[in-house]
Amino acid sequence: MSNLRISLCQTDCIWQDASANRHHLEKKIEALNSSTTDLIILPEMFSTGFSMESEKLAESMTGPSIAWMQNLSNQLDLALTGSLIIEALGHYYNRLVWLEPGMSSPKIYDKKHLFSLANEHKHYHPGTQKLILEYKSWKIALFICYDLRFPVWSRNVEGVDLMIYVANWPNKRSFAWKSLLPARAIENQCYVAGVNRIGEDANQILYSGDSAVYDFEGRQIMDLGSQDAIQTIELNQHELRVYQRAYPFLKDADRFHF
Repeated sequence: MSNLRISLCQTDCIWQDASANRHHLEKKIEALNSSTTDLIILPEMFSTGFSMESEKLAESMTGPSIAWMQNLSNQLDLALTGSLIIEALGHYYNRLVWLEPGMSSPKIYDKKHLFSLANEHKHYHPGTQKLILEYKSWKIALFICYDLRFPVWSRNVEGVDLMIYVANWPNKRSFAWKSLLPARAIENQCYVAGVNRIGEDANQILYSGDSAVYDFEGRQIMDLGSQDAIQTIELNQHELRVYQRAYPFLKDADRFHF
């Protein structure tokens, strides 16, 4: 069994300026000792902020932000993930991209639960497939923001070790963020990481951050609060397996899931 070191990148976002955001994020990542981590996690729509101007802002899968992610992954010899606005086959997606060193094409997850309160469903096409992958002997499931509110979509029937939620979750609903992340960890008996942004966007929406990691019992083991920072934590797979064997609650779960 191997441990996994993950780095949560919590920072402000420059509104609708992908080039400036890439530069800002790269400066922060450069300050991190890349030999001390296996994975860097960026927030939702890290290149633009949570914008509904999909036609104006969308990039392709061969665009500059994906190329930037691939270059960083190769240069630093680690995995990198986050979501951004992508156009593909005539549709626009809030797409999470996962890249590893030497990977020829990214693994992707298109956000399933679009935030209708902000009319996200009118500007983006929903995804239909989960993304569950294996990395350094860890099985990881990846989700985006509003997905957190829908536990059936997150139901751990695949033996997942770590669930990751990237988000632009507003301060006014931070109680839900802080409550649902540990709930997902408890009910799915796995580690959960939530990566949010800070600052204020052009719509005067405030983001308090509160990026955090919870263990398989729902205990908070990392909390970034409102810091502008990248922090790293090492997750212990042996402790996870010991707990899962001692308390095999998931075998009694209801048999409804996606």
